Amino acid sequence: MYGVDIGPAMLEQTGAELEHAGTTALDLICADACDLSELLLRKVDYVLIANTYHGVPDKTAMAHAVAAVLNPKGQFAIVNWHPLPRERTVVLGKPRGPKTEMRMSPHDVQRVVEPAGFTLERVVELPPFHYGAVFRVIEATKTGEEP
Repeated sequence: MYGVDIGPAMLEQTGAELEHAGTTALDLICADACDLSELLLRKVDYVLIANTYHGVPDKTAMAHAVAAVLNPKGQFAIVNWHPLPRERTVVLGKPRGPKTEMRMSPHDVQRVVEPAGFTLERVVELPPFHYGAVFRVIEATKTGEEP
């Protein structure tokens, strides 16, 4: 498994949590996830992006980067905040999550991910403020051509 983040602090925190849990099952990589095909040593079955997709400058390009590293029938899951006003997503008494204008509905996510060769498989509710959109790579055509 790989953990990729552009922020060294997040990777340091993850590394500390892994050490505390007594596992080294995750290779941590500090880099831009848009470069996945250059970063990963092999193809993977599943890619998860949690609570950050709304901030990716070119969301369809990111989806293409994910498609390039997935095995056939691989899955791509995006956890996002529902497009509620930020002041309504209160955790421990404070508004949390991205700015209201950055939040994406499942349909908005579908619209930018599917052009990269994915189909929406399902949307999973993650109460109280999140959802998960799960995509599957569209299989190659019978002639062996890429979709």
